[in-house]
Parts: sequence; structure tokens; C-alpha cells
Amino acid sequence: MRLVLTLAWATLVAGAAQAAPLTFEAALKLADHTAPSLQAKGADIAAARSSAMAAGRLPDPRLAVGLGNFPISGPPAGTFNGDSMTMATVGVTQDIPNAARRRADRERAAADIGAAENAQAVESRNVRLNTALAWIDLYYAKKRLAALDQVDKALAPLKSSAPSRIASGSARPSEALEPEQLTAALGDRRADLVAAVSKARAELVRWTGDAAADVTSDLPRYSIDPTGLRAGLDALPSLQAYEAMGRQADADVALAKAAKRPDWSWDVTYQLRDPMYGDMVSVGAAISLPLFGRTRQEPVIAARASSATRVRYEREATRRALAASLEADLADHAMHHDRLMRARTTLEPLAARKAQLETASYAAGTASLSEVLGAFLALAETKIDLLDREADVQRDAVRIVLTYESDAP
Repeated sequence: MRLVLTLAWATLVAGAAQAAPLTFEAALKLADHTAPSLQAKGADIAAARSSAMAAGRLPDPRLAVGLGNFPISGPPAGTFNGDSMTMATVGVTQDIPNAARRRADRERAAADIGAAENAQAVESRNVRLNTALAWIDLYYAKKRLAALDQVDKALAPLKSSAPSRIASGSARPSEALEPEQLTAALGDRRADLVAAVSKARAELVRWTGDAAADVTSDLPRYSIDPTGLRAGLDALPSLQAYEAMGRQADADVALAKAAKRPDWSWDVTYQLRDPMYGDMVSVGAAISLPLFGRTRQEPVIAARASSATRVRYEREATRRALAASLEADLADHAMHHDRLMRARTTLEPLAARKAQLETASYAAGTASLSEVLGAFLALAETKIDLLDREADVQRDAVRIVLTYESDAP
């Protein structure tokens, strides 16, 4: 029933998404409910929980039937009569593993569930991060295209003025070719940006499952707390995964140690004989004797203990790598923010001012058309570069928050 409701909700969300552009949060929620990789991890959890139901239980009993003491020589050979020992047997045997083995089996099953749940949490982070980056990429790809179209529109009056200036003799005939050259250059740039939009949309479709995926004009707002991020590293799913693997390894060690304790079994057999002799019942018990621990159980215990130690060393290595990666990402974010501020306060205003001045000089007859067109082309590239820098800052913020922020309260 829960699965049906989840699918119905996802269908409603997908229908709403197709009717309107996706907000940032709506894209993340849609990916959470439709990503096949997350559904696969959910199936792993269901499998682990189902397997845990059988963990630590007694094995199935065994039924045995047979024919005992059938004569093959002497006077009664080949017959069921005349021999008091000939009998048909039917029996039941039940193996009973020791309590430590059964307890360790249950602990391993519980650890498997925890590992499956943690793998889903890791994959959820991966899905949300990739969805967020795809959304940001599509947002800025569309903005770059719009910025180029805006500059191209502003150039229209200048392109149309070239023939009249040539006719009046105030411009060289070769200048008539320059608008076409600029148009071709802008066309090449526009083709690149159109392709970038298509690629970003395809990536967003991949993660959300919405074939008509588009973005709204509202950017996410993330605040970055370096101190809090550093303090919360140990609670990240990627490190908690090693905690789950450590519990699995400890359960394996316990299972290996349990092999040094004896298991036992009991059996009951009913023996059907000739009526003149009477039937019989046999009852018995058996116990295993782990007498050679030095060469059988102890090497396995040592191997499982080494595996548990390896998991702990790998966790520490991963933690150090995460800490270094966090510091590198914080440094990149600071650098990208500094570059953005420089472009926003200096480079873009200067490029716009230069285009204005060249336009004024062109109107006054002191600048050539090529100089004006070059200034506008430089302005277009500066605007696109400014958007590139904005995108870098946004991508940094999204990556840092969705990668390193702890889910713990």
C-alpha cells in the first residue's frame, strides 16, 4: 500500500512538474521519489530486512527413512521374515547451533540492514547533489544565452548603420563586411550556448525523470558555516557507511569465534519390525568437538579480526580525505567569490562603459565600426564570463552544503 501511495504521489508531482518549470526544491524532491538508483537501494533494504527474519533461527529438521539389517546371506537372505533385526526406519533429526553462533547471526543480519540503509543515504546525497548541479547548470546556461541575445539586440542599430556611412563616404567599404563577421562570431558563440542548454536540460531530465524539465528564476540560498561543517564530518553518510561495515565485520568475528563452541543435535527414530518381534524406538544426541582450534577456527578468527581492523583504517583514511576535500572546496568557494566580486564591480562595468564610449565616438565619427563592434563583442564575453563566475559560486555552495552538511540535528 505504501508503494502504491508513493508511486501515486510521484505521478502527481511529475505531472505538476511538466505543467510548470521546476523550482530548485521541487527538482530535488522529484529526484528523491523517482531516481532508479534510490529505488534500487530501497530494494536492497527490503531484501536485508527479509533475510533478517530467518537469522539466528534453528535449521530445518531432517527426515530420514531407511531399511536396516536386511539379510543378504544365510537362511533368511533376501526376505523380510525370519530375522528379528530386519526393520524399516523413519526418524527426525534436529541440529541446534550454539547460542553464540545464533546471536552472531542475528547481529550480522542487523548490521546488513544498517549497511543497506546507509548505502541508500549515501546514494540519496549523490542524487540530490547531481540534481542540484544540473538545475544550476541549466539556470545559468539559459542566462548566458539571454545575455548574448541582449547584446546582439543592442548591436542591431550599429549593423544597419554601416551601409549609410559607407554611402556618405565616412566609412571604408570594407567596414560593410564587419557586421557580417560579428554576426558569424556571435552565431558560433550562440551555438555553443544553445548546446550547453540542451546538455544541462538532458542532465536534469536524467535525475528528475521529467521529460519537459525546466527551471524557474529563483536561485537557492545556502549559507555556509565552515566551523559547523568541520564539526559534522563524522555524521556524514559516507563515514557512517564504515560504521555499518565495522558492525558487519564485528559480527563476522563473533561468528568465527562461535565456531569454537560445540553445536549439538538430537534425533528420534521409529523402527518397524516383523509383528512377532515388536517395534522399537531409538533416541540419540550428538555434539560437535572443535578440538583442533589452532589449525581450524583460530586462523579464521584472525582473518575476520584483520578485516575488521582494515575497515577502521579505511574509515580514518576516508575521514582525512573528506576533511581535505572540504578545505579545498571552501578555498575554491572563497576564490570564486572573490573573482565574482571583481567581475561584478570592475570588469563588467568597464566593458559596458567602453562599449558606450566607443558608440559615442562612432556617432561622432572618431571611431571605426570595427572598434565599436569589437567593444560590444568584448562586452558580450564579459557578461557571459560574469555569469560563469556566478555559476561557479552557486555550484560551490550547493556542492559544499549537500556534500558536507550533516543530517544530524
